[in-house]
Amino acid sequence: MARLHNKVALITGAASNPGLGRSIALAFAKEGAKLVITDIDAKGLETTLADVKALGADAIALSQNVTSEQGWIDTIATVESKYGQLDILVNNAGIAILRNIDEMTMDEYNRQMDINMSSVFIGCREAIKAMRKTGGGSIVNMSSVAGLVGMPRTGAYGVSKAGVRILSKTVALENARHNIRCNSVHPGMIMTNIQEDAKRDNPEHFDILVDSLPMSRMGTPEEVASCVLFLASDESSYVSGTELVVDGCLVAQ
Repeated sequence: MARLHNKVALITGAASNPGLGRSIALAFAKEGAKLVITDIDAKGLETTLADVKALGADAIALSQNVTSEQGWIDTIATVESKYGQLDILVNNAGIAILRNIDEMTMDEYNRQMDINMSSVFIGCREAIKAMRKTGGGSIVNMSSVAGLVGMPRTGAYGVSKAGVRILSKTVALENARHNIRCNSVHPGMIMTNIQEDAKRDNPEHFDILVDSLPMSRMGTPEEVASCVLFLASDESSYVSGTELVVDGCLVAQ
């Protein structure tokens, strides 16, 4: 039987290609999940929706600004109205504005905190309410290796992702007796659309960066998606309150 058979999953930030949200949606579709995918990029989201439906998934796409509290309430209500339950939430939407601390504006700082951290707080809060009604679920919050160790030019981004890590542990502890698990995933250098742009714009620097990585390559979105799939499935039924690092030994150095 498919690993997510009869489970309803909500995935934010699912439009970018190549991107983590899209790859997670495809992985879930292959394992039988009913999907609600969201993003503010309507065109990209429709493409992802078509791709998961081509795999046989029962799926809908919703426009969602993850920084909006009412938007989260409305999105969860739509999930419950359409499918009657919410079993899995993947808080994937996020941005990175890479600046040295002395160069970053308050608008840039606040934007990263709102999208990367506050949205995850609201999403967890509303998902918990839905999951308690039906006996539990799994929340997977996408963080970063920048939320584990200090890295240049990631001051605000790293702070927001470190906050996701601690929030995930708190959610896990507060809801362990409600059969709601919560874990964070910490990707390293992954070949998403952001890295594709960097490779195109500055190929020499990109090659130097890749050669410096322990495995001499970047990870793929599919490699991250397989780890999220594990945490979303019942295979990880005794895994909660922890972080899964998917970085090819980057922070092991």
